[in-house]
Formats: sequence, structure tokens, C-alpha cells
Amino acid sequence: MSFLRSGGRLCVMARNVLGTELESCSTDPLTGFTRTGCCDSHPQDSGFHIVCAMVTNAFLQFSAEQGNDLSTPRPEYGFPGLVAGDRWCLCADRWVEAFEAGVAPNVVLEATHAQALEWIDIADLRAHAI
Repeated sequence: MSFLRSGGRLCVMARNVLGTELESCSTDPLTGFTRTGCCDSHPQDSGFHIVCAMVTNAFLQFSAEQGNDLSTPRPEYGFPGLVAGDRWCLCADRWVEAFEAGVAPNVVLEATHAQALEWIDIADLRAHAI
């Protein structure tokens, strides 16, 4: 097994949607299902937090309206609360919902796991690439 050092944390190597090595999404705030900084897949992650997005106010409001408030800090879960401009590993299906509602945040292709292509067309990701 190979690893990538990301902000002092080890991330299991995986492929991104471009077919190259998965890069870190964010270490400030620290993101990823296992808080490694990477949007890598994990067997216990039923939400598939594999899309590295730069969140916007419109997306944060949309997500809150869907019952997932990403703006309010939840220190008991190590969650700082997000503000526009933060990079965060989003659930693939939530990104699709936001896309269909016209509020999908931009994505970092190099840090978005290849598994996202099971939900999202690469053309749509490229159209929202940072």
C-alpha cells in the first residue's frame, strides 16, 4: 500500500477523476471522512465524501435547506463549520443535487476521487473545475 503525506497526515493513494494520483483537498479546515485532508473512499463512509469542492454561500444555504447545516461549528465531531471559499469533501450525491438545483460549488479535479464518476459526468465536473 502506498501513501501520500498530506499536511502531516497520511492518505491512502488513490486515483482522481483525471486518472492521476489523488491530491489533498484541505487541511485547513481538515476534511475527508477520516479527516486526513483527502477525499478518499472508506468502507464505512456510506455518504461517499469524495468530491473536493470549494463551497459557496449559495451551496451552504442549499445544503442547510436539505437538512445538512455545514456552516455551524460542531466541535464534538471535530467540525469547524464552513464559510464560503473553504474546500471540503462533499458527498457525491449532494453535489449532484446541488448541480441539479443550479448551485453546485466548483470542484478541485485533482482532489476529487475517481469513484465520483459513478455519480457525476466528467464534463459536468470539468465545467465546475477551479
